[in-house]
Amino acid sequence: MSAAVEIAIEAPAWNEFPGAEALVRRAVEAALSDAAADVVEVSVLLTDDQRMRALNRIWRGQDHATNVLSFPAPPAKDGAPQILGDIVLAYETVMREAADQDIQARDHLAHLAVHGALHLLGYDHANERGAAVMEARERAILAGLGVSDPYARSPMRAMASP
Repeated sequence: MSAAVEIAIEAPAWNEFPGAEALVRRAVEAALSDAAADVVEVSVLLTDDQRMRALNRIWRGQDHATNVLSFPAPPAKDGAPQILGDIVLAYETVMREAADQDIQARDHLAHLAVHGALHLLGYDHANERGAAVMEARERAILAGLGVSDPYARSPMRAMASP
């Protein structure tokens, strides 16, 4: 499997996070490693709370910023690369949550990038069974990236990705 991960930095604050782009790319690629398609494409937008709030309001009817949103793309036609969709991450919310949970911002960002990518692959946490499957996959991927279990301290089941 080959993954093309395109990253756009929209919010200048992300430039204050050294290595954010490379970390997100590595985390998304790790999450996509067992995708069914030979070639997959994902785009990631690193934005701010203002833009995230607008996206969350438009697409989910929730008028607040959230940490990560995933927007799955329709299935590809035969022979075309599988465009899985888009992931959006909000700088202020990611940083605030990391501080509130007393975890490294790098670990939290990696977790959210993996979480968003898994949503693009069809994982969901809308019910207990789906949450258990998704969390187990997140733990395995994150362990491979050297990130400790994000659910060991405080459950993140309230993540906002659709």
